[in-house]
Amino acid sequence: MIRVRAVEPLHGYTVRVTFTNDEQRDIDVSRYIDAGGVFTLIHDDPAFFCQVRAELGTITWPNGADIDPDVLYLGLPPNASEEQWRAAVAARQPEQHAA
Repeated sequence: MIRVRAVEPLHGYTVRVTFTNDEQRDIDVSRYIDAGGVFTLIHDDPAFFCQVRAELGTITWPNGADIDPDVLYLGLPPNASEEQWRAAVAARQPEQHAA
């Protein structure tokens, strides 16, 4: 399983995420934090948004909000279906070749 090793806030709602496989990506998380509830403060307060940190393999904020690392790595939409999840995982799997 690939998890988040480090995160750095950039501009707007974009964060630079370093994954445990050493991939680094700039990810716009606006579609994840526009859901209200625990994400309201993160969305509405740029200073609070910048308090993002890597913890327990994902990105999190001081109010306990977090975003699933698989969702970030696979680029899944918020509330992705099981079918979308499986398709994204399958697309990332290396092709198996017969010996």
